Amino acid sequence: MARVSLGSAWGKGNIVHTVEGRPIPELPDLARMHRERSDRIQEQLHAQGLAGLVLLGTSAVSYATGAAQPGADSARAGLFRPVAVVVTGEPAPHLFTPYPEGAPGDLPPDHVHPPAFPDLDEGAAALATAVSELIPRGRIGIDELPHPLRAALAHRDVVSAGSVMVPVKLRKTADELACIRIAQRCNELAMCDVMPLLRPGVRQSTLTATFLDRLHELGDVSNGIDPIWQPMPASVAAGPWTTHGDIAFPTGSTGEVLRSGDVIWCDTGIHYEGYASDFGRTWLVGAEPTARQRAQYERWQDVTDAVLALCKPGVTALDLDRGAIAANGGTKPWIEHFYLSHAVGTDSAEMPLIGTDLGETFDEQQVLAPGMILVLEPVIWEDGYGGYRAEDIYAVTDDG
Repeated sequence: MARVSLGSAWGKGNIVHTVEGRPIPELPDLARMHRERSDRIQEQLHAQGLAGLVLLGTSAVSYATGAAQPGADSARAGLFRPVAVVVTGEPAPHLFTPYPEGAPGDLPPDHVHPPAFPDLDEGAAALATAVSELIPRGRIGIDELPHPLRAALAHRDVVSAGSVMVPVKLRKTADELACIRIAQRCNELAMCDVMPLLRPGVRQSTLTATFLDRLHELGDVSNGIDPIWQPMPASVAAGPWTTHGDIAFPTGSTGEVLRSGDVIWCDTGIHYEGYASDFGRTWLVGAEPTARQRAQYERWQDVTDAVLALCKPGVTALDLDRGAIAANGGTKPWIEHFYLSHAVGTDSAEMPLIGTDLGETFDEQQVLAPGMILVLEPVIWEDGYGGYRAEDIYAVTDDG
């Protein structure tokens, strides 16, 4: 596909935002980005005394290797997934893939191998043999461990790869932030094509088709989640039943026809160079907002402004929680069992996760630093009168 066309320069006026002293570029330097990600992984491997990593999760493999992977239906995605093996002290990872065309040009050809099948007995045994050749001794970090692979590696000292992957992905480089910004811009451009169609009688599936068609026109971007266009009820009791007794969101899109006055909570996410975007808004079908609906939006904006006023390096996630709650009159302005904010990266939701059920102690330990991403998604809900929800992406930079 054609490369994404970005148009004019980013930013407001002449403001240049930096992360660890480096300006966020308009276009990412992909080779530098891959190199810096590899360096971060190696630093963590040495710090934690690990001999290497075996990564099966698609986003983790993408992060470690820079490899692209075509979409696959759920029946095939697991069986034909790529695998990355990272050896401590080696500058380049090894990629086992059914799609060698997706390997980046900066990955040495002798590090690209035929596919591994860790979910099958024979494939797991073959992968275990390859791992033993590449990493003959020492502890290994693994992110997923299917039963066949667990049996094949029963003789090895295996620990979770999360201790490596969470910290390396937590703070983005300037090039990673550039990828996320491009993904978000393309997401918004596609939504600009969808918005004019929002009228009574239009089906959710029509909105999805328009969104996906625009992505094809934009070039090297891919859809990350099924687009959500959910008509929201006025009360929890009127909506779909949930196990936790709170608002049901998100639910899958269908061929349902939109009606005048429907309040639509939308949510879309696309990927650019493996990095996710996230777009959430509340739309009203065929009607002007009421005074109460306008007030809900204004309260959402007050909460968002209060959180942003606090955002700078050194502030804790708990500080953001408390600022949001204070701006909402003392109650949590987000869906129960959800969060005030999450991040995006090679996953559409990753650390930092702020306002979760893990509680205040967890949030107090999360300290903002340059390169962190915050996807703020407050929700203003008045049972009996519906609510307002939106998502915006922010990057913590050196100065705020």
